Amino acid sequence: MSTLLALDTATEACSVALLHDGKVTSHYEVIPRLHAQKLLPMIKQLLEEAGTTLAAVDAIAFGRGPGAFTGVRIAIGVVQGLAFALERPVLPVSNLAVLAQRSLREHGATQVAAAIDARMDEVYWGCYRETAGEMRLVGSEVVQAPEASVLPDDAQGDWFGAGTGWGYGERLGVKTVGQAADMLPHAQDLLTLARFAFERGEAIPADQAAPVYLRDKVAQTKAERGII
Repeated sequence: MSTLLALDTATEACSVALLHDGKVTSHYEVIPRLHAQKLLPMIKQLLEEAGTTLAAVDAIAFGRGPGAFTGVRIAIGVVQGLAFALERPVLPVSNLAVLAQRSLREHGATQVAAAIDARMDEVYWGCYRETAGEMRLVGSEVVQAPEASVLPDDAQGDWFGAGTGWGYGERLGVKTVGQAADMLPHAQDLLTLARFAFERGEAIPADQAAPVYLRDKVAQTKAERGII
């Protein structure tokens, strides 16, 4: 059975998860601005608790964004360093998809509108449906004003809202049966998605690991944002 390591630092949360000998273990902490100091010790502790080493890892999964720019870069830097040293492939996973997968695990939600606060009065937005235990993207992931957020054209049934973008509340204009505006990505759910991707043969070489920011421009002037 494969041994997979997953890590995420794209938001205020820092988390790691490990699949080894069929058992999943994880560590999760909300520690803004401490990811760079905490991530490697968390990985070391997780491996020790599982009674294994990095050499046993077959692939490393990571949250590739969207999220905080510095956080995403920390994850990619650590993943590439480990993967190059181990000569192992990597598995990039969307942080919006991770929110949807966590919603399935914790709330039983099979249709999820995931939103992360992108700052600058925008949200990262993506809609997901469950298929055989995996939350899959419906449409595209985008960054946009809260008011521009909509469900897929073929949307039916109940939808659940997950992620800090739901802090914009009614500005999103999307009806849901429940919301978790305080939900952050968790490496345990990233690991679940990574297992599906690994089994489909979607692992890539470490040098191809790249962030997905959705936003090409990270800063705008007030005039560009329509503020006088």
